[in-house]
Amino acid sequence: MNYENRMYMVLCPNTALIASQYDPEMFAQHYTSGSSRHYSGKVIFAEIDADYRNDFFEIESILNDLASHSDGRPKATKFIASYRVLEHIDFSAIGKLYISTEEGHCIALERGENDSTGEESTRIYAEIAPMRMLVMSKYTPADFGAYITASDNQKSAPKQFYTQLDIDLPEFLEAFEKNPFKPSPITSLHPSTIRDAFHELMSYPKKMSKGLALDSNMNAISYRLLKHGFSFSSKDGNLFYPLPDHREIEAQNLKFWRTM
Repeated sequence: MNYENRMYMVLCPNTALIASQYDPEMFAQHYTSGSSRHYSGKVIFAEIDADYRNDFFEIESILNDLASHSDGRPKATKFIASYRVLEHIDFSAIGKLYISTEEGHCIALERGENDSTGEESTRIYAEIAPMRMLVMSKYTPADFGAYITASDNQKSAPKQFYTQLDIDLPEFLEAFEKNPFKPSPITSLHPSTIRDAFHELMSYPKKMSKGLALDSNMNAISYRLLKHGFSFSSKDGNLFYPLPDHREIEAQNLKFWRTM
């Protein structure tokens, strides 16, 4: 049986460019529960145009060698690269973005517009790939992307994939002040870390960002906690993939909604 050869760029939990004969849903299930190399957690990946080529990758030879098993089963994965992947992928080659739960249920996100500058003075961003810090910042989503991909920034990367968390910081900190036992909106982060970072940013007007954690730990962050969706940024431009309304997700993919 002839299967379509595809390419996927995995962004979470690791970064990799993979050739596969699986469709996106099968790929998500394989990555979370079907592989002998066991992994437990969410998976985020994008489909890459199968015609895309870059001299940094040995795409042609690997796709040519991609063949189904002798019993007719499609080939699940054949790694093309696992180093500096996003840096060498043109944004024009990125298709749909897929987000998967730990159970392997996934939904596809289409490109959209991010005009949500919002009125928040301070936000929390989760860097996903290649950098993975959790950052509190005064930057809008677009400005944050420009900041973390600027060549003159020592804490930057040529391209970055990230998301904004849906946390009303003044509201949370007011509640935390009244109740020191209030749990953190980010389970892997102590509330006092959020409080101290916020006060530091407010105390220094010229300071725009403050690191909260060296690892954003996306497995500890529910998709329900995301503000707008996911962003790709570089010095040359941005891509945005809006997250559908929760009611829309529930109507279209109940299994994903239940475990998101």
